[in-house]
Amino acid sequence: MYSNPYGSNFSNGIWGGIKSSFKQGSALTRLIYINIGIFIVIKLIAVVLTLMGEKNIDSLLLPYLGVAALPENLLHTPWTIITYMFTQFGFIHLLFNMLWLYWFGSIFLSYFSGPKLTGVYLLGGISGAVMYIAAYAIFPAFELERYYSWAIGASASVMAIVFAVCTYLPNHKIYVFLIGPVKLIHLAIFTAVIDVISIPSGNAGGHIAHLGGAVFGYLFTLSIRRNLDLTGGFMAFLGKLDKLFGKPKKKMHVKYKKKVSDMNDTEYNEYKKQKDNRINDILDKISKHGYESLTKEEKEILFKSNN
Repeated sequence: MYSNPYGSNFSNGIWGGIKSSFKQGSALTRLIYINIGIFIVIKLIAVVLTLMGEKNIDSLLLPYLGVAALPENLLHTPWTIITYMFTQFGFIHLLFNMLWLYWFGSIFLSYFSGPKLTGVYLLGGISGAVMYIAAYAIFPAFELERYYSWAIGASASVMAIVFAVCTYLPNHKIYVFLIGPVKLIHLAIFTAVIDVISIPSGNAGGHIAHLGGAVFGYLFTLSIRRNLDLTGGFMAFLGKLDKLFGKPKKKMHVKYKKKVSDMNDTEYNEYKKQKDNRINDILDKISKHGYESLTKEEKEILFKSNN
């Protein structure tokens, strides 16, 4: 069977390849692209603001992209409960978050669908934000900090995916440099302990948000084992919003009246392009909804492409 895990190639140039792979790639590809894209946009804005004489660029952008510890601030910028989980100001912060997302997201997709990955990422991030806001509202240690604190980063969302995988495959082993094989459950416990004991040493809000994401990932796997899906209702809601505000997708129906052997080079190239796009659409449908979701016509097209 023809398989292209990245959704496209870069034969049409870098920008064309990026657009194609974002459109046809997996949910993991899209999440990584969104994080990187927002990082680049932030850096470009920082360049413009710096040239205009602005200082403390991060502090200027933070209230509009980060989730506020003070609930009253969140009321004025409600979108930040989503934008914060795609926002990184530092390259190292972005790099490590994306590496963890890629490693554990790839394992996740071996057992679950793309929509579930997206759901765990988003709901894990929201769970992290809720725990962050709650902690700053409850504990006296944050009595003053809550008025000028914001959280950013994909870490809570990534932790949700990490803990979902570690809980689902507790005895699965990965090889850690200089350590050797480590069970995923031990990695999860170690990561959670590090976040807990790191709260007094700085970035307390970040570590608390990580734990919020980890809790959601753990609960997601528990629900799956009970034939429940914590992401199902949320993703269905997002699907309705997409249908309500998004542009309707046109279905491609191609009929070829001319034999392939009679086509000239231009006609054959167009025929080949349409055929490849059709197969990619079918493979994407399989990755999202399974083989049984295909129509009889789609199954026949896929069968003929393999012969």
